[in-house]
Amino acid sequence: QVTVGTGQLPRKPPPVSVSKTLLVSADANRWMKSQRKHLFPIQVPSLVDVFPLVRIAINEMDFIKTRDEDETANLIWNDSAVQHEKIAELRNYQRINHFPGMGEICRKDCLARNMSKMIKCQPQEYSFIPKTWIFPAEYTQFQNYVKELRRKRKQKTFIVKPANGAMGHGISLIRNCEKLPAQEHFIVQEYLDKPFLMEGYKFDLRIYILVTSCDPLRIFLYNDGLVRMGTEKYHAPSEANLSQLYMHLTNYSVNKHNENFERDETVDKGSKRSIGWFTEFLRTNDYDVAKFWGDVSELVVKTLIVAEPHVLHAYRMCRPGQPPGSDSVCFEVLGFDIILDRKLKPWLLEINRAPSFGTDQKIDYDVKKGVLLNALKLLNIRASDKKRNLAQQKAEAQRRLYGHGSMKKLSASSSDWEKQRHTLERRREELKERLAQVRKQISREEHEKQHLGNYR
Repeated sequence: QVTVGTGQLPRKPPPVSVSKTLLVSADANRWMKSQRKHLFPIQVPSLVDVFPLVRIAINEMDFIKTRDEDETANLIWNDSAVQHEKIAELRNYQRINHFPGMGEICRKDCLARNMSKMIKCQPQEYSFIPKTWIFPAEYTQFQNYVKELRRKRKQKTFIVKPANGAMGHGISLIRNCEKLPAQEHFIVQEYLDKPFLMEGYKFDLRIYILVTSCDPLRIFLYNDGLVRMGTEKYHAPSEANLSQLYMHLTNYSVNKHNENFERDETVDKGSKRSIGWFTEFLRTNDYDVAKFWGDVSELVVKTLIVAEPHVLHAYRMCRPGQPPGSDSVCFEVLGFDIILDRKLKPWLLEINRAPSFGTDQKIDYDVKKGVLLNALKLLNIRASDKKRNLAQQKAEAQRRLYGHGSMKKLSASSSDWEKQRHTLERRREELKERLAQVRKQISREEHEKQHLGNYR
């Protein structure tokens, strides 16, 4: 933890912290701002260098970095999935940036499997994901589909992806489907060959989503994001251009290696732009912006509804006995990758549970910093959380000791009046707890309303 300089300073409030891989402590904002000049230098764990933008956001929130081994940190930031045991060990005031069970929509094969179930039940509601097959389990179904296409003298292009890959690694386009190995683990998806184009280039959208609770499910959509463009002019897939990945793939990690990649810092040029700019482009060209955002929001909500039962079950397994209305110890920033067809309909490509916060360009810094800062403000992590949690634990212990014990004092010989009084007291306590939950919920919603920032 950071040490405060000597001198006649006000009493230091308890720190709020962020831990493993990044441990941070955040004193109350007002106190920190008034005493910033008295702080000694802070020793930062070496792993924090992996998250320069996270570190910047932490500093702007007036949080204090603390030791890697600190188990009392208020905020724990990891760039990968967290073990269930870690979530189970957290104190109620702590926050960690991943939910258990979110892999059910963040792994390509799991997303395809869960979406397939929903499509069978609600085909009209879940028509925003391309037709997908999981290999090797659905190899036969895929070959039957291809045979039916051949019988109808139709030909389609398919995109092959690793089941749990990222950053465009291992992706290829195919037409000759007989060459696909039957026993490999990957997914095959119908290729969307009529995308909405920008200046002749194919592109996708990186949409940022904040999930703050799974019980109930609370979702916030960030109003900005990234437009990531291919670096070769788009042409419909053919045998001659299937291998031209700079044309067909929009992944930044792929296209940045092309000499045509433009790192222009102006908002309306370059191979990477902002969704804020894209929204203005739609408005200028008389597209229905409200419908565009409505369709994107609907896609996000329906997708997270698919994940919710898995996440809720895993969370309750990690945190059994949590009282109703308790703050979630988990939150998550997700990166939804969406492509638009020529009718401006959004299609879900994949979901990243550890979206990159790298800042290769100024546009990355501007957009991603806003995502992080606004998310941290919505979480409402306070220096007083530790102390409040300790007081609640003591009160709960006393309630169990004395409140529930009064029931034992009743016996078969107790008078009806004593039994009635005991029942009324118990109902009074239940009502008191319920009112406290309602007040807490109102307070949470009021805070979110005031600190939405650029989220909706």
